[in-house]
Amino acid sequence: MGILWTIIIGFIAGVIAKFIMPGDNEPSGFILTTILGIVGAFVATYLGQALGWYGPGEGAGLIGAVVGAIVVLFVYGLFAGRQRRSI
Repeated sequence: MGILWTIIIGFIAGVIAKFIMPGDNEPSGFILTTILGIVGAFVATYLGQALGWYGPGEGAGLIGAVVGAIVVLFVYGLFAGRQRRSI
């Protein structure tokens, strides 16, 4: 059940992160933004567990997931920008 909540929170976090951090190099599709938000939620969950912020089996909250999604969107923007410039 924890993974399901992480996916739901990640979906919401991806949409919020896209509104917070719009840009040309960011994904424009709703599905890709959602997937990156879910990845950000998983990153926030595992990083938080590694740092001791969350206990075992405890997922990141909405704020942590939004921060994780913003980090993933930033990294995605860096790589997408490099690929577009090299073509």
